[in-house]
Amino acid sequence: MLIATWNVNSIRTRLSQILDWIDQVNPDILCLQETKVVDDSFPSEPFKKLGYSVEVYGQKSYNGVAIISKIKAKNVKKGFCGSEESGHNIETFLDQKRLISADINGIKIINVYVPNGSSVDSDKFEYKINWLSCLASFLDEQEKKGELVCLMGDFNIAPSNLDIHDPKKYEGGIMATEIERNALNNVLKGRLIDSFRIFEKNTGHWSWWDYRNKAYEYNKGWRIDHIYISKELSSKLKSCVIDSLPRSNLRPSDHAPVMINLNLNDIDEDFFDDEDNIFEI
Repeated sequence: MLIATWNVNSIRTRLSQILDWIDQVNPDILCLQETKVVDDSFPSEPFKKLGYSVEVYGQKSYNGVAIISKIKAKNVKKGFCGSEESGHNIETFLDQKRLISADINGIKIINVYVPNGSSVDSDKFEYKINWLSCLASFLDEQEKKGELVCLMGDFNIAPSNLDIHDPKKYEGGIMATEIERNALNNVLKGRLIDSFRIFEKNTGHWSWWDYRNKAYEYNKGWRIDHIYISKELSSKLKSCVIDSLPRSNLRPSDHAPVMINLNLNDIDEDFFDDEDNIFEI
């Protein structure tokens, strides 16, 4: 099963590029971030014509997440639903549409667009850290239920200096602080692993290049888009790659798709016996 994540930076602007990429890659599940449209305005029909079901959680002009899947999603949740007893004020995060989750093929798919945080001394940074704390509690709930998890999206955090083209230049800056990395590690808690780092231990691999200063042309990027999977799934993982080619498109997103290939032949075989989970193409 091919599972991908892509911050498309506007579904309307990038729709044709996304459809072309789907035609070339044929993902089973595609999680999108920064769709930037309300749910009723999401262009679902082109995806449905390709045989995908569509689940969206969006808002006008900002944020927005979506799950595009060949297998119809079950138990779709929007936002931190189910985390009301975590001690966090869930209402604080309702105005920003940044998380959607669903059960697909025996796996809890969690698609996130983590706040950027703006600058370390800003209220937006505090919001980011609080949001990540709530995400950690959300993952705690999945762990209690014994869920197999695939957590993916734009995290706006470089997990280590290996994930920044010039770590000395950006040391202590947004997306590279120890506070953010500790908050991310608190989400993962050793229960989820970085799919990409199973296969690639070195630096020089990026998923985001700033539009400014010809960052893509000079390959000055960051790896801030990630796919984290439950340890129990690691033996099923065949590959994890960053497809940087779409970043060279005319009017591209500043992010590249990241995708994993999982061998799920022996996971939840009874799932496919349930007619509710079959999406007719």
